[in-house]
Amino acid sequence: MKNTSLFISGLLLAMVLGGTQVFAGNPDRQGEAGAYELLMNPWARAAGLNGLVAARVTGFEAMNFNPAGVGRIVGRTEFGIAHTQYLVGTGLSLNAAGLAQRIGENGAIGLSIMSVGFGDIPLTTVNQPEGFANFKPSFFNIGLAYSYVFRDQKTKLEKVAVGFGMRVLNESISNASATGVAFDAGVQYVTGADRQVKFGIALRNFGTKMKFRGDGMTFTGIAPNGNTALNVDGRPAGFELPSLLHIGLSYDFYFADSLKRNRLTVVGNFTANSFSRDQMGLGFEYGFREMFMARMGFKYENQMFDAQNSTTASGGLTAGITVEVPFRKGSAQRIGFDYAYEYTRVFRGTHSIGLKMNI
Repeated sequence: MKNTSLFISGLLLAMVLGGTQVFAGNPDRQGEAGAYELLMNPWARAAGLNGLVAARVTGFEAMNFNPAGVGRIVGRTEFGIAHTQYLVGTGLSLNAAGLAQRIGENGAIGLSIMSVGFGDIPLTTVNQPEGFANFKPSFFNIGLAYSYVFRDQKTKLEKVAVGFGMRVLNESISNASATGVAFDAGVQYVTGADRQVKFGIALRNFGTKMKFRGDGMTFTGIAPNGNTALNVDGRPAGFELPSLLHIGLSYDFYFADSLKRNRLTVVGNFTANSFSRDQMGLGFEYGFREMFMARMGFKYENQMFDAQNSTTASGGLTAGITVEVPFRKGSAQRIGFDYAYEYTRVFRGTHSIGLKMNI
């Protein structure tokens, strides 16, 4: 256990120091990253807490926040699907599916797929500014993660979980596309007599630069020594991924109830973004017998309520509910239905629904 503690301590130190180097701060970098679909959360359960879940998220949802949580699934297998109407009125939508599978006693792998829908967008030219056809951009990513849980030697209860993830993403239209690879790493720590204290830290979206290529990056020019038309390749600039650092903490309060049927969880989270403003937030979740859960979260970033200087459409406030029931009485196999709503200052909010099964 001593070697395990040294390993975890070293990993935490490396992540914090690495985050310090990346986020040491250059305000001029804000807005220079791309692939912001990596910051979009399709999962309704986490969305109800506004993504303030780095410390406690588990299963396939953890791949969007802290891959260490993949190994802390309930049961052997977890599967889910989700749909989000993003900023209602824009035509944007998110569709996702996730799977977490335990391997052996302490390990687990996770797989997730997400696509962004834009609806039909008019194709226009200089000569036809009103549009003459429609096209559909394709934003797609697939992620793979591995997590390992270190358990207390005496109680055999989970104590520390570490996880690593990789995500391949592609953005394309009919005549140009860009592909990139993002890497994540995270740690979760669980302690307390009732396992009520949880701490998490994760580095996300570190990877390759992306650059668009294809016929859409070319133009027709005239050769300087004649009248011959030539197709000339443009040189588009590459762009970084939206890397960030999550630090989260949660605490479970159990009311005067020996069966722990009533739980109130308080969560706090800080996110240091390398290409946008830092965010911090606080959330609450009430659970009754882990069958009904209601949650609310608020996330703040500097100047978010300043109409002239705000860089987000979010109003900061989210809420959600979960109804989760066993397949049969006394069974550990469960099915859950999730819903979340995010208030936005413009458009008509964001709605998320999800289905999760533990088998």
